[in-house]
Amino acid sequence: MPLSAVIVDDEQLARDELAYLLKNAGEVNVVAQGKNGLEAINLIKEHNPDLVFLDVQMPGLDGFGVIKKLLDKKVPLPKIVFATAFDQYAVKAFEVNAVDYLLKPFDKKRVAQAIQKARVQQDANATPGEKFETLVRMLESQKQPASKVLLKAVGRMFLVDQKDICYAWIEDGVITVVTAGTAGMEGQSNCRTLEELLDSLDTKLFWRAHRSYLVNINRIREVVPWFKSSYQLRMDDKKQTEIPVSRAQTKRLRELFGL
Repeated sequence: MPLSAVIVDDEQLARDELAYLLKNAGEVNVVAQGKNGLEAINLIKEHNPDLVFLDVQMPGLDGFGVIKKLLDKKVPLPKIVFATAFDQYAVKAFEVNAVDYLLKPFDKKRVAQAIQKARVQQDANATPGEKFETLVRMLESQKQPASKVLLKAVGRMFLVDQKDICYAWIEDGVITVVTAGTAGMEGQSNCRTLEELLDSLDTKLFWRAHRSYLVNINRIREVVPWFKSSYQLRMDDKKQTEIPVSRAQTKRLRELFGL
């Protein structure tokens, strides 16, 4: 009998590619697809699938956050196969905890192996919940970012605490980081992209409000309504800079502040 499965990924192309490979494998029936962590939780509750292919990095609630929410709500966990574009420390953790992973772009043989692992694990003694509690603890213990960030400005380099960063922005490939307060400083990061900078920061504290901006959630002074249901963020730097919130991130803003 085919395994029932749910696919959750914020990228439409990734969902389509995986659904195609699973259909060709002939052992999995995809019953639903979702594009974010909140949809993942609702779909798992609704369909109670045998297997969930879950993207690790999604805006808002990421793959690990989905697992934690399900555990907190005591929802029975299906088998989880993580999908990720990054072959990092988490990959070995998944294997040690009997959780498979797929690296993007997806490989036909690896997808088939993941399906087989899911079948083998169906009769395992340890429950998925027990394994994931161990996995989440392990990942959280390893995922602590450095508390300080190195910046450079006018021939010197200096360190700033993450909590003192107000926002960062990118222009012409150069990332400028601005610190908070009336004595705020500016410096350039060595990171090449905002994604790379965000990976080095506490993702519970920093948010990609716009494709050109990262903001420290705790350094937002005011949410300013803008035209056509859009918003700007007035920040806690000496200039009280106003940063646009992209339409794609408006929903996240409302979730953060209950708008």
